[in-house]
Amino acid sequence: MIRAAIPADVPAVHALIRDLARYEKLEDQHVGTADALREHLFGARRYCEALVALDAGASADASASAGATGRVVGFALFFHNYSTFLAQPGIYLEDLFVLPTARRRGHGRALLAAVARLALERGCGRFEWSVLRWNEPAIRFYESLGAAPLDEWGLFRLAGDALASLARLAR
Repeated sequence: MIRAAIPADVPAVHALIRDLARYEKLEDQHVGTADALREHLFGARRYCEALVALDAGASADASASAGATGRVVGFALFFHNYSTFLAQPGIYLEDLFVLPTARRRGHGRALLAAVARLALERGCGRFEWSVLRWNEPAIRFYESLGAAPLDEWGLFRLAGDALASLARLAR
């Protein structure tokens, strides 16, 4: 079952984000707190949204909290962006993760389908995400759903000192 995350899901989602960071070999970069996640999902200024996958048959796991109809075993966290070329909003999927013990049960597909449905309901022109180049299982999964890589586009990022340095140029 897929449903919108609720505040009570934050500890489980935060734990799943830690598990995702570990899977992606980026655990040292997982510094966000559950409180910050709660604020950004449910506070006065909501920066993102999340859906959770519930599995009534999932085994007990430290990362998954009990839900009303099952255990939280996966999540999709996303936010809106905007295409100037289309003059339409879009949805960017920041993270998708399903516990290894709950994979191959359709949770990932169901999460992506639910976000795709939201994109269409909200008049979005596209639904995009990034994937690490070494993550072949994810790439095969996304391609099986009809997603295509955008090889001509490169991802750029400013963070930390570089972000602060550029911001100082604003007058």
